[in-house]
Amino acid sequence: MIIVPIKEGENIDRALKKFKRKFEKTGVVKELRNRQAFTKKSVVLREQYKKAVYKQQLQLNDEQ
Repeated sequence: MIIVPIKEGENIDRALKKFKRKFEKTGVVKELRNRQAFTKKSVVLREQYKKAVYKQQLQLNDEQ
């Protein structure tokens, strides 16, 4: 359960923004999307490899 402390007289929009931020950090929506369709382990590993290569390229470009 997500608990968002609200100060006295705080704007409801600000409280809602805090709630949305906390909810996003929990990763519930991301996990739900991942569970909707099965992906083979080989496909998952390939995607992880591509992300790692991409991140490494970004680091190399930043150093230069």
